[in-house]
Amino acid sequence: MVSILGQYCINVTDLDRSIEFWRDTVGISLVSRTEIPNAKEAILQSPHGGSRLQLAQHDDQDGPIEMGTALWKLYVNTDDCVALHDRAVAAGCESVMAPTKLERWPVTMAYVKDLDGYLIEFVEPHEGTPAGVTDPKRVAQKGSWAQTSSSPAASAD
Repeated sequence: MVSILGQYCINVTDLDRSIEFWRDTVGISLVSRTEIPNAKEAILQSPHGGSRLQLAQHDDQDGPIEMGTALWKLYVNTDDCVALHDRAVAAGCESVMAPTKLERWPVTMAYVKDLDGYLIEFVEPHEGTPAGVTDPKRVAQKGSWAQTSSSPAASAD
């Protein structure tokens, strides 16, 4: 049996606003939109790989999203943490932690809360990514899809 984590779905209060943030600010492409009974949905995914993000606006949602304690944060790997953090703040996100180069791990990371209150961690890896995880710096350098050299897809290049 093979299992692959393929998609996450989060509730949003304004589907169009959320699509605009994820597509235009973060740079994750809109793949599809649909309406089902009682909800409107959109799916976004980077053309460079990674899991898909599904956004759902329920017709009966009134008021802000109740965050609860189940979901802690969403991760976004990027080739430029500072630029992405600045774009997110300019788009109305709350900065929770400015871009910081960590001593413990070879990354620069920043946190923002999006317009629905989701905590998003922007991660800029400095020494590549784990096998099977697309390296945004390699993608930016090549201008096309690339994974780390330790992954099977990269060795096929």
